Amino acid sequence: MYKVAVFVDGRYLARVLMDHYRGEDNFARRRRVEHRKLINDLVAKAGADRDIMRIYYYDCLPYQNEEPTYDQIMRLEGTQRFHAALRRLPRFEVRLGRVAYRGSDAEGRPIYEQKRVDLLLGMDLIMHSVKRTIDEVFLITGDSDFIPAIQTVKAEGIVTYLVYGGTAYQDLLDTADERIEITPDIINGALMADYPSCHNSNGQPD
Repeated sequence: MYKVAVFVDGRYLARVLMDHYRGEDNFARRRRVEHRKLINDLVAKAGADRDIMRIYYYDCLPYQNEEPTYDQIMRLEGTQRFHAALRRLPRFEVRLGRVAYRGSDAEGRPIYEQKRVDLLLGMDLIMHSVKRTIDEVFLITGDSDFIPAIQTVKAEGIVTYLVYGGTAYQDLLDTADERIEITPDIINGALMADYPSCHNSNGQPD
């Protein structure tokens, strides 16, 4: 059995699900998917002889004003419930960065930036590889900032799988040893029992 660890860029995965379930709020999109089953199915694409040692999910709590609005409070509580549910899943660990407010764009919309998430993910990725606690890593992201970390992991003799949906930078795709695409069929296969599929077998909305 190959020992593997999975590193999930939570914001990226949420965006993949957003593209799949258009018109729904972020919390509803994430809640309708059984995340452990989704990851199991993705890892299984590499072969049945994989033992998932740990799944790391990197995310941030929503930004809050000094005097939060009602919507901000509701979004925070929803995200906290979502993280709590993930922590109860087998071998799941949630790692949190923070969100910083960076002003507004030309149309007056607020600009937020994730902080520390990339650093936490990169450090964990390299630590497990250097300690030789795993044989393979599965990285769910589309961010080319992780290329140096992937190169370091490969130099340690660890096989790297890039798991992506929709879009990913070409140089990121080229750097990984193997690539697995998050397809509509895989997402639909991980739906909770009380949610219908919204895409047919061709990946088109029903």
